[in-house]
Amino acid sequence: MKLALVGMPGGGKSTVGRSLGRALGAPFVDSDTEIEQRLSGESIKDFFASQGEAAFRDLESEVIAELLQRPGEMVLATGGGAVLRELNRERLHQQATVLYLRSSPEELFRRLRNDTQRPLLQVANPQAKLRELYGQRDPLYRRCAHFVLETGRPSVQGLTNMILMQLELAGLVDPARVAATVGASSDAGPVNSRA
Repeated sequence: MKLALVGMPGGGKSTVGRSLGRALGAPFVDSDTEIEQRLSGESIKDFFASQGEAAFRDLESEVIAELLQRPGEMVLATGGGAVLRELNRERLHQQATVLYLRSSPEELFRRLRNDTQRPLLQVANPQAKLRELYGQRDPLYRRCAHFVLETGRPSVQGLTNMILMQLELAGLVDPARVAATVGASSDAGPVNSRA
């Protein structure tokens, strides 16, 4: 089984994805980390600035397609804008079980207000930018997702357990496998570890 996490920047995709990977004994992959490895040390922020968003989205689509083709299980955290391309939405929906980690723009701003690494938020009014991005992307995340989970303020472990229960109820995860992992982790930190 492949799980793919989609959602806004700062929604906790990487943090929750790592926790899910541990719980399921599945490899965790972050598409942004994979992209940066291809950029030979250049940050996404710098690539965005020098090459533009379209070039970044091309590379992102290529990386997501390759990751989804890898054999075996995987928990994949995607970049916040991965859903902007219809091809990415279709691939993710068809080749993985997609989890939308939904957070309000206000909650995201609380988590990201001091973040200087996200290119789209390096603007005069990042809270207004988050509202704009949310308005544009929320329908796309919903269209792509098999499950929508409100992140609110639960701990990472709480959100991981909620996801595992959803997957178990849907018959996607063996209940014995979930029972063995729920509560096994002591990670109770905030959803976005970079906050």
